[in-house]
Amino acid sequence: MSHTILLVDDEPKLRDVLTVALNDMGYRTLSARSGHEAIDVLQHEDIDLVLTDLRMSEMGGRELLRESKRLKPAVPVVLMTAYSSVKDAVQAIKEGAFDYIGKPFEMDELGATLGNALRLYDAIRDNQRLRQALEQENSFDTLVGNSPTFREVIRTIAEVCESRANVLLTGESGTGKEMVARAIHYGSSRRAGPFVALNCAAIPEGLLETELFGHVKGAFTGAIANRVGRFAQADNGTLFLDEIGDMPMSVQAKILRVLQERAFEPVGSTQRRTVDVRIIAATNKDLLEAVRQKAFRDDLYYRLNVFPIRLPPLRQRIEDIPLLADHFGRQVAAEMGKRFAGFSEAALQAMTAYAWPGNIRELQNCVERAIIVARQDRIDVVDLPHYLFERPSGPEANGGLPAKLDAEIERVERDYLIEALRRAGGVQVKAAELLGISERSFWHRVKKYGINIVKQAG
Repeated sequence: MSHTILLVDDEPKLRDVLTVALNDMGYRTLSARSGHEAIDVLQHEDIDLVLTDLRMSEMGGRELLRESKRLKPAVPVVLMTAYSSVKDAVQAIKEGAFDYIGKPFEMDELGATLGNALRLYDAIRDNQRLRQALEQENSFDTLVGNSPTFREVIRTIAEVCESRANVLLTGESGTGKEMVARAIHYGSSRRAGPFVALNCAAIPEGLLETELFGHVKGAFTGAIANRVGRFAQADNGTLFLDEIGDMPMSVQAKILRVLQERAFEPVGSTQRRTVDVRIIAATNKDLLEAVRQKAFRDDLYYRLNVFPIRLPPLRQRIEDIPLLADHFGRQVAAEMGKRFAGFSEAALQAMTAYAWPGNIRELQNCVERAIIVARQDRIDVVDLPHYLFERPSGPEANGGLPAKLDAEIERVERDYLIEALRRAGGVQVKAAELLGISERSFWHRVKKYGINIVKQAG
C-alpha cells in the first residue's frame, strides 16, 4: 500500500531533494513550506506521516507536532534536527513524536525510520478497523426483525445497555442468546473491554472452576504453569455464561461470591484478585423451577436475574423469517462469492410454514445449505432441505384441531405440490406422476397457489 508523507521544511533546496528521495522510496509526497501551510494540508488531505524540520522560522516542529496530534492523533510525526537541537527533539518525543533523525543523515537511515513509523501506524489503523468491524458485526443492526415480540426485545436491550446490571437471557436453544449478549456488550460503555464467552455445559465439572478462575503453577497434578481464568480475561468487560442452568452447585457458590465481592482467588492461590466484570447469563431451562427443585441456588438466581430478557422462539415471530432469511442469504453468499437475488415467494411460504424447532440457528443452517446447492441466483423450493416438508399428520401437529379446516387442507395440498416439484427437479410431468394426478390437474393447482417453478439444470 502506498503511503502519503507530508514533508515540512522552510529550506526549498532540502525540500526538493527530500521530495525526490521519498518519491523514489515509493511514497506519495506532499510538501509544505511552513507549519501553518502544513496544518492546512493536514486538514484537507489523507496523510499517513508527517516529516518535519524541528527549527523553522514561522512555526517550529514542536508546535506543529501539537497541532498534528490535535487534528490527527494517530498520524506519526518524525522530526529532522541538527545536533544542537537534540534536547528539543527528545522533549518532542515525550510530547508524542515517533522519532527524530539528526542532520546530516543518510537516505537509508531516513527510509528505515519512516518504515518503522508507518508499520506502527498501519498496525494501529488495522486494529481500529477490526474493532469497528467487530462492533458493527455485533451491533443492533445484526438483530434482525420487525415483529412486535422482537421489537419489544430490542427496546429492552436498549434500556439495559448503559446500566451495570447483570442480565439473564432465557429462551429455547438457537434463539440468538449469544448474539444478544454481544449486542449488549458492544452497545454499552464496556465496548472497549473484552467480551468473553463460556458454555458452562461444555466444560466438565472438575475443570469448570479452573476455567473460570484460573490456577497457579502446582495447584494440582498437571498444573505446570499459571493459567488465567475467564473472570480475569473479562476484567473491565463482559463475561457471558451460556447454559448457566447446567452449572454445578459447588461452582455456583463461587460465582455468587465473585458477584458479591468482585474478587476471587485462582485455584491453588491465597492471593485475591479484584475484577470489574459484568455478567450476562443465559439458559434454555426454567431456572425458577430449578430453584424450587433445589438444583439452582436461589441467591445466585436473584443476583443474575436483575434484568431478565426472554427471547421468543422463531415460531412466535413468523413475520421475521423473510427478513432473517434474506439477511443470512446475503451474508453467506458474500462469504462464498456467490450471487444472491433473494427467495422465491414459494420458498418463503414454505419457510414460514415450518415450525423451526432449532429456531434462528436452524434457519441459518437451512439458508446456508440452500445457497450451496442452488443453481440459480434466486433460492426456490427445490433448493430447500426436504425436512421442511416432512410434517407430522393429525391434530397433534398443531397442538390441537386446526382453526380453519379449509385453510389447513390448502396448506397441506400446497406442501405436497412443493415437495413433489422438489423431488422431480421442477419437472411438472414427473411431479404429477408422483402425486398420482394428471398433468392438467397439477398445473391448475400450481397456478391456484402461485407456486414458482424452476427446473434444475441437468
